Amino acid sequence: MSPPRRAALTALLIAGLAAPAPRAAAAAAAEADQAANALAHEILKQLVEINTTDSVGNVTTAAEATAQRFRDAGFPAADIAVLGSNERKKNLVVRLRGTAKHRPVLLIGHLDVVEARREDWSTDPFKLIEKDGYFYGRGTQDMKDGDAIMATTLLRMKHEGFRPSRDIILALTADEEGGCCNGVDWLIRNHRELIDAQFVLNHDGHSVRSEHGVPKVFELGATEKVYGDYQLTVTNRGGHSSQPRPDNAIYELAAGLLALEKFRFPFELNNVTRGYFERMAAEATGQEAADYRGILTDPPDGQALERLMQIPTVAGILHTTCVATRLEGGHANNALPQRATANVNCRILPGHSQEEVRQRLIEVLDDVQITVRYVADNGEISDRAPDRRGYPPPPLDAEVKKPLEDSVAATWPGLKVIPYMHAGASDGIYTSAAGLPTYGVSGIAIDRDDERAHGRDERVGVASFYTGNTFFYRYLRSITAR
Repeated sequence: MSPPRRAALTALLIAGLAAPAPRAAAAAAAEADQAANALAHEILKQLVEINTTDSVGNVTTAAEATAQRFRDAGFPAADIAVLGSNERKKNLVVRLRGTAKHRPVLLIGHLDVVEARREDWSTDPFKLIEKDGYFYGRGTQDMKDGDAIMATTLLRMKHEGFRPSRDIILALTADEEGGCCNGVDWLIRNHRELIDAQFVLNHDGHSVRSEHGVPKVFELGATEKVYGDYQLTVTNRGGHSSQPRPDNAIYELAAGLLALEKFRFPFELNNVTRGYFERMAAEATGQEAADYRGILTDPPDGQALERLMQIPTVAGILHTTCVATRLEGGHANNALPQRATANVNCRILPGHSQEEVRQRLIEVLDDVQITVRYVADNGEISDRAPDRRGYPPPPLDAEVKKPLEDSVAATWPGLKVIPYMHAGASDGIYTSAAGLPTYGVSGIAIDRDDERAHGRDERVGVASFYTGNTFFYRYLRSITAR
């Protein structure tokens, strides 16, 4: 056989022997992903079926249940802590040890959920139900889905013997949704050494925005609004219901709420939202793209602004929002109400304080009979709100951004990563205030017209949950393997 033919045959043999290796590796990876998805489902089910509401739930039960999984997986006792200021509100902190080549990364997520009444739901909110391609249950969007994914990722890494280049710290905490004992705040103030990190990945929220099941953009949380509750109160002398008078506390309060409903805080852009809409204008088509361009002009196009205000997920980042969420009044069926109260919940643009918004509410209501007081997270009510403001976005760390862009491209080819301002509020405000650069990252896709967090029949797509699970593992591994 001639040397050229021998060389050609040798090359073919080598290629033939090497060909199965990639297929075998792909099959092994798929099998590992499938096992991780089964574990994530198991953890999600367990967490959803532990009631962690503020009223009657117990976050400690969920923290202990998850901690046991880490103990069973061989995590040292010294690297697992269940602690907090309240027996019902303890937090879980777990550390996967690395080589310490780099400072740690902190993953945060909350275990508590918003109240849910069985009579309002079509399913039991505290049972994980799978139907029509969705998982239903309180916390499936906010945010026991993310808790399950982060826990699964660390357990998978431990099982694989993966040694990260930095410690990975997971903190699953209490009272993000409100209550006496916010876990992230408590940990920072009392046990900073347990969670100190170079940067923070906050899984609260859904980065993949989709339409009719088709992913459109990956939103990297770069900043967020500030949360604020306000109590509106009207009191008067009351009296017999057979002798109606104009000074009815309920009517007076209702008139104020109607005035608030008609009021709109000014449209405002910051460096994050301006960049976001510039990118969205390039990605969108037709009228929507034109509207994004329209609000970037000076002055903004009023009609474009009105159209975008009709999209809830967009409207929330255009201005500060305040809405009435609770109402109570009267003391007897046959008496004029002597007192009526309402809770108004505000999500405040960065740069504006909670006290500034309280003063604006007083101006809008324009009624000396309505008092406006601030309600703290622990329920304490005061005549003045704090001067707390949103924090400016951190510099976009290359260690976060480049691996994120690569992981997103590998999972959703062609999808762009765009810095985004969360319209809600999260525990990121505490980590940001503590000087820990915080980024919102989640691989779960939610349709913009199917946001059900805090609502009835909360749900997450089964396929979306599993894709998010695989994505987060790949991304976290990429930023800790260097």
